[in-house]
Amino acid sequence: MAASLLLFALTFGLKESPLVPIGPGLYPRIVLALTALLAAALIVFDPRKKKTAAARARVGYGAVLLHFAVFGVYAAALPWIGFRLATFAYVAASNALLDVPRSARGWLRVALLAFGTVLVTYYAFEHYLLVLLPRGRWTGF
Repeated sequence: MAASLLLFALTFGLKESPLVPIGPGLYPRIVLALTALLAAALIVFDPRKKKTAAARARVGYGAVLLHFAVFGVYAAALPWIGFRLATFAYVAASNALLDVPRSARGWLRVALLAFGTVLVTYYAFEHYLLVLLPRGRWTGF
């Protein structure tokens, strides 16, 4: 929470751009404020739950590392295949890792969620906020 609040304060030092109607600090402020709020909720609600030693031992640190690795692949793929394809693959992979689909309907849900995420974020950034998203060197898309 402290890191989110510190970074939130630092966003006010970002230089405004005359090319876009919304400054460069808006999106980081939204993300950092939400992160700080969720961290505060963890502080408030987590100590109230009594956890046994067995419950604490079942924490899935491997899953956390796997998701960081998937995000790293996403970040590395952005300049090569572009925002839309990389984001579709990232959202689909992370969603499938969180809850492995066991049927065709489950895979359809994964694909629709990934497609919807790409569609909403693309139109919000490219057409509403007028922020250019990365195009792929390999795809031009």
